[in-house]
Amino acid sequence: MAEFLGSAWWLIVSLGVLVSIHEYGHFWVARRCGVKVLRFSIGFGKPLWMRRGRDGTEYVIAAIPLGGYVKMLDENQLPESPSGHGTLSEQELEQSFNRKPVWKRIAIVAAGPVANLALCVALLWGMFVIGRPDYAPVVGQSERIAAEAGLQPGDTVLAVGDRATPTWSEVQMALVPAALDRADVTLRVADSEGRERSVDLPLDRLPEDFDERNAVGVIGLLPRHQQPPALVGQVQPEGAAWGVLAEGDLITAIDGVPIRSWSDIGPEVQKLGERGGIAMIEVERDDERLALEIQPRLTRSEDGRQFWALGVISPNDGRAPKDALLRYGPLQAVPAAFAEAGHQAGQLFAMIGRAFTGRVSIENTVAGPITIARAANAFAGQGLAWYLSILAMLSLSLGILNLLPIPILDGGHLLYYLIELVKGSPVSERVMAAGQYVGLALIAGLMGLAFYNDIVNNLVP
Repeated sequence: MAEFLGSAWWLIVSLGVLVSIHEYGHFWVARRCGVKVLRFSIGFGKPLWMRRGRDGTEYVIAAIPLGGYVKMLDENQLPESPSGHGTLSEQELEQSFNRKPVWKRIAIVAAGPVANLALCVALLWGMFVIGRPDYAPVVGQSERIAAEAGLQPGDTVLAVGDRATPTWSEVQMALVPAALDRADVTLRVADSEGRERSVDLPLDRLPEDFDERNAVGVIGLLPRHQQPPALVGQVQPEGAAWGVLAEGDLITAIDGVPIRSWSDIGPEVQKLGERGGIAMIEVERDDERLALEIQPRLTRSEDGRQFWALGVISPNDGRAPKDALLRYGPLQAVPAAFAEAGHQAGQLFAMIGRAFTGRVSIENTVAGPITIARAANAFAGQGLAWYLSILAMLSLSLGILNLLPIPILDGGHLLYYLIELVKGSPVSERVMAAGQYVGLALIAGLMGLAFYNDIVNNLVP
């Protein structure tokens, strides 16, 4: 329930911020171009709150928080004037959107997406200045393609291709697109002693139907932070380890099998329990190596599942502490924010291209509200900088989506106005009406795909 409420809250907050900035872009430029704004609404449907400004504009917060709109005076869309007369006055005609020169209409329509793109850069700047805690880009385990290419545990990934990777998140974001394209990529790495070398990853050898959401794992890379040391944080009373192990013990072997990380403990304990009897567990305690006798006990989880356990708990719930920080000074963060926004935009267009060509599965193309809500909640839980990073990505996506030349979207209107510039007269009402139907069909299909992906990725067991 807590996750559901948190996800719902952060979805509303995120969409509220993004939609407000988008619509304010339209609103601000419309006012500067002399167009009368009738309503500025955040959300659709029944108004929950409304206030009329001195300029006559209605400011509204509506019940459905999945968008918003700016309603401008337009004689083509209003059968009656705001005053209730059948025709617009001369003053109203001067303030009508459709009477403005085409370049002003282009500026007003483009202002929404541009506002989102500007917000993306501002949010990235804030993220860089605050500093985003992350994990160091250190390899913990190397298998399959990664091992055959020469990557070793302890290697630090300095760059993937021409993109620097100061954190493991940067490594993932650089490797995933290359994996989806099955494009060979060169990694610049440094070993544990700081010696640098280049490693060529032959990603064209990836299987045809690999798990796209675990591309890095399929390559054979496991980061160091996913292999926390087998350090005892707490010994549970009445557990098998009570009186045997102590807080701070580092488990190094179980029944002669080396233990390199916390994740190695569970499988070995299950083997011991199934075999039965007492075994030896080796630990390091206060710089001493000890061999102690232990016998796992059968335990029942909250869901009724039985398993063999020692009764020990890892510090930090088995999660390694974050040991890297992606951060720039206020001045350095400016070009970094623009560069990151440009990189993310390029990746977004590339993903759209992969979707149209079928190079990515349908489940990994468009995210619906459930996926966005859960991601926003997860990122917010990691701190302000992480939340700013996903908000920036969503703002960029919203801006680019609205620029697509689809009727009923901003990009569709821009297409009409560009045609008007070329031909010297507005697009006919018949063409615009046909475009509306096409646009509605496309948007309906896009929304259907988003909800389908939500069901597949979040609700189907």
